[in-house]
Amino acid sequence: MTAGWRAGLVAVLLLLSGTSAASPCGAWPDWETFARTFMSADGRIVDPHSPRRHTVSEGQAYALFFALVGNDRTRFDRLLQWTENNLSEGDLTRHLPAWHWGRADDGTWGVLDRNPASDADLWIAYALAEAGRLWDERRYRVLSAVLARHILDEEVAVLPGLGPTLLPAPVGFVSDEGWRLNSSYVPLMLLRRLHDARPGQGWDALIESSLRINVEPAVHGFAPDWVLWRREGGFAPDTRLAAAGSYDAIRTYLWAGMLDAADPHRAALVEAFAPMLARTRAAEGIPPERVDTRSGVAENAGPFGFVAALLPMAAAEPTLAQQMRRHVEQASARSPDHYYSQVLRLFGTGWHEQRYRFEPDGRVQPAWLRTCVR
Repeated sequence: MTAGWRAGLVAVLLLLSGTSAASPCGAWPDWETFARTFMSADGRIVDPHSPRRHTVSEGQAYALFFALVGNDRTRFDRLLQWTENNLSEGDLTRHLPAWHWGRADDGTWGVLDRNPASDADLWIAYALAEAGRLWDERRYRVLSAVLARHILDEEVAVLPGLGPTLLPAPVGFVSDEGWRLNSSYVPLMLLRRLHDARPGQGWDALIESSLRINVEPAVHGFAPDWVLWRREGGFAPDTRLAAAGSYDAIRTYLWAGMLDAADPHRAALVEAFAPMLARTRAAEGIPPERVDTRSGVAENAGPFGFVAALLPMAAAEPTLAQQMRRHVEQASARSPDHYYSQVLRLFGTGWHEQRYRFEPDGRVQPAWLRTCVR
């Protein structure tokens, strides 16, 4: 059979199977839709509802992970290139990504806030490490190692009574009162993977402080968006935000639910957040939009992204999980361009569909690894 005949036969078979010849093995339809909706041709994730049509480093980081889960190396490279060129002054090996990029008041486009965001930096370092492993690309592994070193050097502080701790950013989260921290910035599986890849650098200490940031402030079973670690030691509510748990904290439950059952800290986290799942169950599968974490008083029904974020924790209750999944799909179809809820939907429903899983050491196992010939 000639090369031309072989190519033609492959194209016909792909057409008959409903698969595009350009689609990678393991393609993820929801990621394809997300990328078409929010990703520019050159690799920028745009929030269409923001006044400055901005991009945040978190969006670039999450999209890198989604592209990896979807076995989409073309978009992965575009995302990475745009991030390096525009958020890291052209060199990720020297500069942590700026967190905020968009249209300035004078109409020009560029960095609006140079301060990095450590949660985005963690996800980028993680996605690069896993892309290097799964796609066998040394450049990704090297970039991950260098970025991880910058995170440790620039975004970690030793807090009295808490030890080495990931700060939200290098600048702006330390005051006379203490240190402002965010539990949604420290997914334990990411820290485990970076420790596994680079043992002896200090990632294991971050796992321990991060567990405390997750569990101890959730006194009524609800994670706050922000919490204060006082200089004399101990957690206190961030009263500037009325101790609220809402759009940041919803990710804390998501990360906990996605931990492998064999993770030594998963049981403690699920137990700590059991009241949030109970509140969701009582509200027919819809978590609250906002909770006063000091009293447990909740307000409003959360958007569909919040429902998706609770799916992994609800997975042990199939009837509840299916009810939540139906709500997510129906509400998502009515709001296809709501950036943050669509991000949470990809994380939650992707996990629920078993498109990926995290192993006890933090490695991600995408479904395509089992089905695609490499």
